[in-house]
Amino acid sequence: MTVSENRLPLEGYTVLDLTQARAGPTSARVLADWGANVIYIEPPATSGKNRVALTGQRDGPDFQNLHRNKRSLTIDLKNPEGHALFMKLAAKADVITENFRSEVKHRLGIDYDSVAKVNDRIVYGSISGFGQSGPYGKRPGVDQIAQGMGGLMSITGLPGQGPVRVGIPITDLCSGMFLAQGILIALLDREKTGKGQWVHTSLLESMTFMLDFQATRWLQKGDIPPQAGNDHPTNVPMGCFETATGLINIAASGTMFERFCKEANAESLLEDPKFNSVQTRSENRAALNDAVGAILKQQPAEHWIEVLNDAGVPCGPVYSINETFEDPQVKHLGVVRQVDHPRLGKLDVVRQPVNLTATPQPETLRYATPDVGEHSDVILDEMGLSADEIAKLRDAGAI
Repeated sequence: MTVSENRLPLEGYTVLDLTQARAGPTSARVLADWGANVIYIEPPATSGKNRVALTGQRDGPDFQNLHRNKRSLTIDLKNPEGHALFMKLAAKADVITENFRSEVKHRLGIDYDSVAKVNDRIVYGSISGFGQSGPYGKRPGVDQIAQGMGGLMSITGLPGQGPVRVGIPITDLCSGMFLAQGILIALLDREKTGKGQWVHTSLLESMTFMLDFQATRWLQKGDIPPQAGNDHPTNVPMGCFETATGLINIAASGTMFERFCKEANAESLLEDPKFNSVQTRSENRAALNDAVGAILKQQPAEHWIEVLNDAGVPCGPVYSINETFEDPQVKHLGVVRQVDHPRLGKLDVVRQPVNLTATPQPETLRYATPDVGEHSDVILDEMGLSADEIAKLRDAGAI
């Protein structure tokens, strides 16, 4: 795929991506999409390492989505010559990303302190399951474990259903985005200090942060939030309702309840002492939901979506994934972009959700996910290594 001549915000920054699974690659993908020179470092094929077990086969949609806009270089970090090669790269890099278990990077000799000795400007980004230290610091961590420990599963699902995992790996994705945010903050700080630093987060920290107001209900009031199903935990009426033609979501809490009643010809609800204030509506949620549900069943979903939104009451359909991508607003926003893979052809992926007026979104998708070691020779040539030197590294099993 031809690289655009348009400027991208992170051009000029080199990132060594040691990540695997999902959380770490998500962080590097953010940097790659915005123009960083991300070098995805993988074990040589001869090492027998399988780095795609948690995200499917390399040619599958998951892996192809996670590693776009990167170039692949194979290095055996356990090989002395491979380790030396990595340190040469690290000496000139701006960022390193990794999500090994906390002790692994120390055992390999590629931890922050080791790298900082050869490059004190390095911004070293780490994701772990539970933090770099502490009683769980050495435990392996994956998304669902963090969802459970972070409390999310206890508030997801229908009342009385029991804990339910969220339908996406939200802890992996959020920790990846938080690490990318931390890396960018550290790069800005480096502009002032001239020094890099170690930036790290964990699945558990990310999950507890994402609890947001549910966490503060406990921290400030001692309330343990229960499962609420499709109802909003605090706002009433707000949730999922059946219409004559299918499900919709509405958000008619607070002052919007009056607007809803007007458009639904249900002013009588405003006069009912069970529903005439925010407090009474909250106390009588089930009865109000029944009353609202009976009204909504009288008209098709399209009717309510139009009239309620026109009145300033948020309302929308409940889509399956395929319906989401057929929606005219989703198409208008251009969230789907294509990358051109030399073997797999054109692949659709979802772009970054941030819009910059000086950086057109089509420019952020430049390369498809590379094959293993696809760019090894090119990258090493850029480092100044000769063809003979590259051949010797390959013969030694270092790359």
